[in-house]
Amino acid sequence: MKPARLIDAHDEAHFGGKASKLAHSLKAGLPVPPGIALGTSHVEALAQSHKEALHHLREDFRALGGPCAVRSSAIGEDSEGASFAGQHLTLLNIRDPDEVAHAVLKVRSSAHTESARAYRRKQGLDETPRVAVVVQRMIEPHCAGVMFTRHPITGENQRVIEAAWGLGESVVAGLVVPDNYTLSADGKTLRRQIGTKDLALRSNPAGGTVEETVAEHLVEAACLHDKHLAQLHDLATKCEKHFGRGLDIEWAIAQDKLYLLQCRAMTRNR
Repeated sequence: MKPARLIDAHDEAHFGGKASKLAHSLKAGLPVPPGIALGTSHVEALAQSHKEALHHLREDFRALGGPCAVRSSAIGEDSEGASFAGQHLTLLNIRDPDEVAHAVLKVRSSAHTESARAYRRKQGLDETPRVAVVVQRMIEPHCAGVMFTRHPITGENQRVIEAAWGLGESVVAGLVVPDNYTLSADGKTLRRQIGTKDLALRSNPAGGTVEETVAEHLVEAACLHDKHLAQLHDLATKCEKHFGRGLDIEWAIAQDKLYLLQCRAMTRNR
C-alpha cells in the first residue's frame, strides 16, 4: 500500500476534494509544490498500525526531500456548500520520517472531534468522516495569504487578496491585520489597504512553527507590488478556467515565485 503522487490523486472519492483539485492543478501546469496523497484506506491502515503502510509513507516522505506540510483532504470537505477550514488540523514543517505518520493520525483525529462531527451534521454529511491526507513539500514564503476570485461579500466579479509576511496561516487564523487588495475582473487594482502586520509565522528549525516579531519598517509596508498582483490575477484566471468561478485560494511567494497551496470553492454562506 503506497501513497499516490499528488499529480495522480485525481479520484475525489478516494483522495478527497483538496487532493483532487491539487492533482488537476498540477496536470494543468499550475505552480503547486510537490507532494503525495494518502487515500482513505491508507490513512485507516496507518490507524491500525499497518507496517507496510507506515514503511511506504516514510520512504515517500524521504523522497520529497525536505520538511512537509500535512493537511486533511476529507471526503466532502471544502465543497461549495461547506468549508471545513478551522475544523480539521493542519501540521506544518514536519521534518522527520518518524514524525510523519503521527502527524497524519493527528489530522485524522481532528476530523473525529465533536465540533467537526457537529459541523458535518449541520451540513447534512455523514457524521463519520472518511479522511484522506495531503503531504506537501513546505514552502518558506516571503509572504503568503488568501485570494477570493469573486468578492466574498458582494459577489462581484473582483479578486480580493489578503497578504501578510511569512506563512499564510497568520492570515487564515486572524493573527494579524493583513494587507487587503481588490482587483477588477481584468486585473486593475481598485483598492489597496495596508494592514498592521507586526508578527510573522515562520518554520522553526526544530520543527513546527514559531511567531517572530516583524521588523518595524515592515509592519506597515506593502507585502505585494504590482507584479505580484498581476501574477495573482493570472493565477486566479487559470484556476477559474479549470474549476469554475468563485474560488478560495491559498498562495505563497518564495524566492519571487508564486505557489498555489490550496484551491476550493467559496462557500455559499460567505
